[in-house]
Amino acid sequence: INTFDLPAAAMKDMAAVKPRQAGFEAASDARGDQPLEPRIENGVKVFHIDASIIRWHILPDVAVDAYAYNRQIPGPRLQVTEGDHIRINFTNHLPESTTVHWHGLIVPNEMDGPAKVAQPPIPPGGTYTYDYTVGQHGTYFYHSHDHPDRQQALGLYGALIIAPKNAADEVKADLDYTIQLQEWLKREWLTYPAMLMEGELPNYFTINGKAYPATDTINMKVGETIKVRFIGTNNNFVHPMHIHGGPFEVVAVDGVTLQESARYQADTVNVGPGQRYDVLWTARKPGKWLVHCHIPHHTANNNVEQNGGGGLMLVLNVN
Repeated sequence: INTFDLPAAAMKDMAAVKPRQAGFEAASDARGDQPLEPRIENGVKVFHIDASIIRWHILPDVAVDAYAYNRQIPGPRLQVTEGDHIRINFTNHLPESTTVHWHGLIVPNEMDGPAKVAQPPIPPGGTYTYDYTVGQHGTYFYHSHDHPDRQQALGLYGALIIAPKNAADEVKADLDYTIQLQEWLKREWLTYPAMLMEGELPNYFTINGKAYPATDTINMKVGETIKVRFIGTNNNFVHPMHIHGGPFEVVAVDGVTLQESARYQADTVNVGPGQRYDVLWTARKPGKWLVHCHIPHHTANNNVEQNGGGGLMLVLNVN
């Protein structure tokens, strides 16, 4: 509710993206979370990331005006190994300042990303270099830390997957799939940052930048095991993520691998904003087994089901 004392700055953060500022329209079938290959300079893995406004299809006939890293949603996947020295050269093409935070990582304070706390905001057209040695392994992610209620909600996030230095420390599976959650507000041709307040609540939900039935179908065989990495890249809801076809084993939480004695069986994990769960699910019987959020409104597209659902759903197709 916009009262007379609502600050102008709040109205600016809640405002829709101006469609004319979208300088690029991705193909309707474009996929985000594409691995970004580094350049090696004197043993350092160097990545280049930029932020800009694009038009992105969450369904073939539904596009959002979004903020994106490297013109994709989620942003490009950074795959590194524990002990790597990495450098991320970042350029800001947004019409507002921004920063990048490496969620869960232990880094020098000036590399951490919070605007005006650990670093100056990166202005439009500005650059910043993040440089640190990776001392952990597991499932992490990166996102904006300058007005994140606006910028992360509009698409500034991406997976950071860190392999252990000792390969034996990796929890093995036949397949490995990352699920990044997001919430969108599309109203009268405009895209607003979804927020937990009346008038700003989301009406679309995506896995890896797509709403069902445009989400991936993962093909498996009976007896195979898949590691599903759930990442709460969303801003608002706790999403109870559930897999049909039998329980899974929770093997890591927030990037930390659980000791075998601490691992447990479940069929649903509550993935809150910022949280990560790695789970192992075994294909026990053939069929089409759902992975989905257990809040029914989050498995619809603008409150409408398509081909049996929408939003936060994908299919494990077991033969």
